[in-house]
Amino acid sequence: MIMTTIAAQLQYTQQRLQAASQSAGRDPGAVRLLAVSKTFGPEAVAEAVAAGQRAFGENYVQEGVDKIVALRQQLPGVVLEWHCIGPLQTNKTRAVAEHFDWVQSVDRLKVAQRLSDQRPVHLPPLQVCIQVNVDGGPTKSGVAPAELPALAHAVAALPRLRLRGLMCIPEPAPSFEAACAVFNSAVGLLEALNAEGLALDTLSIGMSDDLEAAVASGSTLVRVGRAIFGGRPPKG
Repeated sequence: MIMTTIAAQLQYTQQRLQAASQSAGRDPGAVRLLAVSKTFGPEAVAEAVAAGQRAFGENYVQEGVDKIVALRQQLPGVVLEWHCIGPLQTNKTRAVAEHFDWVQSVDRLKVAQRLSDQRPVHLPPLQVCIQVNVDGGPTKSGVAPAELPALAHAVAALPRLRLRGLMCIPEPAPSFEAACAVFNSAVGLLEALNAEGLALDTLSIGMSDDLEAAVASGSTLVRVGRAIFGGRPPKG
């Protein structure tokens, strides 16, 4: 059987994850792969699904909703897991609450409250991560580390949501060691919240270029787009 480009790149990414886990002395099954399919159409997602991938991340809400609906019709009976990983405005929360399984980019209480209020009762609780601006990058979204504990406890108390952990998108690091240092600070934030009584199990760190450092630091979920789907097509 001839393997498609997406299938081959997905396989190679999974091999990278396995090698990184083994190098770090971790169980390869402890790190999940989220295929970031933003700007790629349903046909590209379907190729990844055919190769065994089931969890996908979308940055743009309406594009993601359209894709969720299209794949549900195209692949009846196939259960996919959809994560909203882009900055979330309050006027987009209803669509996310009604269609997505996870939201990784919660960074303020108002957004979390709207997601809680708008999550349909017939669906399972919406799985949530708080995005933290762990290195203070001026162009990055996310709550400041000092403000994280109060927000985490408030989000954890909301109905129809389940707070699972933290997501970070730090600035590109110049070396493996520098990336690990930033990622380890995220690990410390997660551990501190658990010491305060929150049972968090998800640390969403690591992308195409730095997944090895993320796995070495303790990531439980890496978000990989370009290494699976290729370069982003031009928008518009």
